[in-house]
Amino acid sequence: MQIMAENIIKTKSFSFALRIVKLQQFLIFEKKEFVLSKQLLRSGTSIGAMVRESEHAESKLDFIHKLAIAQKEANESDYWLELLFQSQYLSEDQYQSLNMDIIEINKLLASIIISTKNNLKK
Repeated sequence: MQIMAENIIKTKSFSFALRIVKLQQFLIFEKKEFVLSKQLLRSGTSIGAMVRESEHAESKLDFIHKLAIAQKEANESDYWLELLFQSQYLSEDQYQSLNMDIIEINKLLASIIISTKNNLKK
């Protein structure tokens, strides 16, 4: 029986999406904020969706493309989080915790994209 290694980006992007879903519920019910939280919900959950899509990419170039879209969604999520923090919908602790996650996800995505591109050149 072969044991597969954990797919860290898959796990982290799913956990982030779950946190974003819970954050949106908090923002709607506690803060009565509906517009920015919906934008964050879309981008924050799209990261993991694109990572999942990349698992069934048709080629290495398609794989890179799907992860590049995930990276764009992560950057957009970072924007919405900062805007929610600066507009005082998020506490500094909430923001810092989520920001650390998105920085880590961005680093992982960049690393995977770079190593895949380098492997294509070989």
